[in-house]
Amino acid sequence: MIFFSDFDGTLTLEGRELTKDFFDIIEFIHKKNHELVIVSGRSISWGHFLLTHFPLKACIMEGGGVIVYLDERGEIMEEPLVEVSELDKLRSFTTKLKHHYPHVPLSRDSFGRLTDRAIEFHLMEQSWIEQVMDFMNVEKIHYSKSNVHINFWCGNISKYLGVKHFIERYRPHLLEKDCWFFGDAPNDESMFELFHNSVGVSNIKHCLHRLKHKPRIILEGEENAGPKGVLNFIKTLY
Repeated sequence: MIFFSDFDGTLTLEGRELTKDFFDIIEFIHKKNHELVIVSGRSISWGHFLLTHFPLKACIMEGGGVIVYLDERGEIMEEPLVEVSELDKLRSFTTKLKHHYPHVPLSRDSFGRLTDRAIEFHLMEQSWIEQVMDFMNVEKIHYSKSNVHINFWCGNISKYLGVKHFIERYRPHLLEKDCWFFGDAPNDESMFELFHNSVGVSNIKHCLHRLKHKPRIILEGEENAGPKGVLNFIKTLY
């Protein structure tokens, strides 16, 4: 069995803090001889950090744009899931964005991103955010909003496509019924739509009204917010 999970707000407390529950999740899954794969909008450099500091074998980063994994030698490898031409287009658009909106606060980890970029929208006024998103619409740039960033990219990227490719290439023996996904944000919607075993931790309630496709299971109560909800639900499966 594999547990796929969003990171910010799902495995972290309010998108910032790693609590004891996070470490308990890893320990519980490890003891059951199963696997945790983090599926996050964070950068590829964050994928390197997660594989270096925690007993994980793979992460799917940048909203599904790149798989970061350990090979048979234990070396960290990367597999981008978009064409080079799309990466070139992304670089060109980022330059154009900064020219038109020089004060847009790109995320601190944007230097470590390959297949997307991120904006610290919490540092912007709402009218400013709307202007930038309108600009992306005109330029035909894809974007989504997580708990911490507005991520933007070129090409066909989604968490679901990243997870689907990962299973087909790296875990082909697994059936989808043996996999679970946990999330709490709009950029998890592709998983909620197309992945049967999808679970929303209770803090997803802040954005449920914005989701066309909701998780099949929605946890309730403060005791099921973020990593506490993930840990409580996983324990019910045994």
